[in-house]
Amino acid sequence: MRTPRVYSPQNLTVGDCIQLEEGAARHLTSALRMTTGQSVIVFNGKGGEYNGELVAAKKGSATLRITEFKDIDRESPLSIHLAIGISRGERMDWIMQKATELGVTQITPLFTERCEVKLSGDRLHKKVRHWQQVAISACEQSQRNRVPQVNNPVALEQWQQACEASLKLVLYHRTEKSLGDICQPSGEIVLLIGPEGGLSEREIEQAILLGFLPTAIGPRVLRTETAPLAAISILQTRWGDMC
Repeated sequence: MRTPRVYSPQNLTVGDCIQLEEGAARHLTSALRMTTGQSVIVFNGKGGEYNGELVAAKKGSATLRITEFKDIDRESPLSIHLAIGISRGERMDWIMQKATELGVTQITPLFTERCEVKLSGDRLHKKVRHWQQVAISACEQSQRNRVPQVNNPVALEQWQQACEASLKLVLYHRTEKSLGDICQPSGEIVLLIGPEGGLSEREIEQAILLGFLPTAIGPRVLRTETAPLAAISILQTRWGDMC
C-alpha cells in the first residue's frame, strides 16, 4: 500500500507528536484500518512534507510522531487564479477538485447574472468550508504540498473592480483570439469563466473594459465544468509544468 498522505494545519516539527484532526484520523483508522507503527506523510500547506509514524491509533483518533522533513516542491511556476460563476449540484465540487489537481493557486466563486445558486449566511460559510476541504483532499491525492485558497463568493462586478494581475483572461467562445495568440505573462494569470449559460454579453463587455482579454479555447462550446480544466491545462502546457 502506498504511504497515505494527510493534511494538518498545525505547525509541524521533526520529533514532535501531534494529534491528527478528526477527519484525517478517521480516514487512517477506520477507512484504511491503520495501526501503530505504520507510516504516514503529513503536510500543512506551508511547503514540503513530513514523514511520520503512528504512535497511537484507535477508531477516530490518531497520534503521529514526526520523523523527517522533506523539502519537496511540486508547485507549478505558473500562478493561476480561477474565478468562476457558481454552478449547481456537484459541478463546483468537480471544478474545485480538478483545478486543484491541475495546479491553480487560488479559486474565487462568483455570483453572476446567470448564476442560479443562492447562498448566504451559514449556508454560504458551510459551502466555502466544504469547497476548501475538497481542495485539501485533492492536494492529498495529487501530492501537492500547498493548498489553493478558496475565497468567499462575491459578486462579479465587485470582484472585477478589485482584480489585479499580470494577465487577465475571460473565456468567450465568440472571439477569434485564442490562448495560443497570447504572450507569456510576467506574473499571475486570472482566468474568468461563467456558470451554466456563460457570462452575459454585458458582463463580457464590462470585463473587456476592465482590461480582461477575451479568448477562446477551440471551435466547440464547452460546459462550465469542462472549460476551466481545458484552459488551465493549456496554460500549464504552454508556460507551466505540464508537457
